[in-house]
Amino acid sequence: MHQFVPRYYAIEQELRTRIARLQPGDPLPSDADLSREFGVSRMTARQAVQQLKLEGLLTRQPGRGTFVAERSTHRQAGKLLSFSEEMRRRGLAARSELVARALRTPTEDEARRLELDPGTHVLELTRVRIGADDPIALETAVLPGDAAEAIDGADLTQASLHERLVAAGRIPTEGHGTLRADAATARDAKHLGVPRGAPVFVERRLIRDQRGRPLELCETRYVAERYSLDVEFGVELPQRS
Repeated sequence: MHQFVPRYYAIEQELRTRIARLQPGDPLPSDADLSREFGVSRMTARQAVQQLKLEGLLTRQPGRGTFVAERSTHRQAGKLLSFSEEMRRRGLAARSELVARALRTPTEDEARRLELDPGTHVLELTRVRIGADDPIALETAVLPGDAAEAIDGADLTQASLHERLVAAGRIPTEGHGTLRADAATARDAKHLGVPRGAPVFVERRLIRDQRGRPLELCETRYVAERYSLDVEFGVELPQRS
């Protein structure tokens, strides 16, 4: 099967490789330089750079250029970042243990949120996400059938689900999620090595692709003592009466 990779994504991945070798404050090529190097328009080059800026990997300084940003060890709450990429930023080897993988009929809620046609099946994929040797999260992803075809036969114990989707032309681009605290269930305890009732951090999200189509419903249950989120916020002042 032919695998389509958008040009801006190829540039983005090359820049990620370069950033990993550089130090905070080191300069990166300008949009014009990237345009010439990769034979693309400045808009395409700028799209790649903007994504890395949104992820906090680089900064732009007006009149000076683009530079490697200070590294954060934690993901920011408002950023869409795969677990594999997050672990790489922390300098940890990421891998997964497959718990369940099944093609099945969607629930009414799944069919509505994934905007599925009648008779469409979904792929449910449950994995333990591991950073170094520590189980960090239990993740259950539900994908529509057409997206599931992109990972048919893939070994997702080592590979990134999102990287496989991108290679198939379905690029995780935006999403909406909720965050809440919970107590570890018996299932959490079994797969994450924590006592039942231990605090866990639960993230539920719906991710859409570059065309706005629903791509993935996901629930990730993080061991609270092994995972943190960074939060940036503005302060809303009280209104004067």
